[in-house]
Amino acid sequence: MPRSGMDPIQRLMSLMFKAHPWHGVSIGEKAPDVVTTYIEIVPTDTVKYEVDKDSGFLKVDRPQRYSNFCPVYYGLIPQTFCGEKTAGLFSKRAKRKGMVGDGDPLDICVLTEKTIAHSDILLTAIPIGGFSMADGGEADDKIIAVMKDDAAYGDFKDISDCPISVIDRLQHYFLTYKMAPGSIQKKVEITSVYGREEALKVIRASHADYRAKFPELESLWPKHMSA
Repeated sequence: MPRSGMDPIQRLMSLMFKAHPWHGVSIGEKAPDVVTTYIEIVPTDTVKYEVDKDSGFLKVDRPQRYSNFCPVYYGLIPQTFCGEKTAGLFSKRAKRKGMVGDGDPLDICVLTEKTIAHSDILLTAIPIGGFSMADGGEADDKIIAVMKDDAAYGDFKDISDCPISVIDRLQHYFLTYKMAPGSIQKKVEITSVYGREEALKVIRASHADYRAKFPELESLWPKHMSA
């Protein structure tokens, strides 16, 4: 449904065309506590998909070459950008200078008991924590969330509520998903696991980075996140 406050041209465009999942979908009126999530990958996928930044279509990034698979529903938080402020939080946590953001939307992993058959969908998620992750020397945080009203995970308030086996499985996936068998080169590292409050800071920072990167889209930002 078109949001109130749109000018007539924006309203017409929203009725005629599918919104770009990064720019045309709101981060959520209750963000950062509750966020809209665009799902790019589901656990049954044997291909890595990601949003094409220019067109907004879901594209094939690469086939999954090895036996590991993404154990959660994985995607992005709309209207976020991993830039200077997001990298600054990483640098503070990791006590590491000179970090830069990866220039992508903020990634999110969603836990749910339900089977979702395919990606290219929106869902509502509640952040409970995250991974302080660097990929190729760039800050690439992964927010961990639960699907709103999920019967199994919906009562989780913080990452400390999550079974350690789930966290270990997620960390293993991200630490190995780019490694060829026999390779000892590590492109990815996780410097820490953080809880809900830090996750909310990361989301706020990434939305601030987004506003700085795309000031021409100000009319689409939730008012409570624009201050």
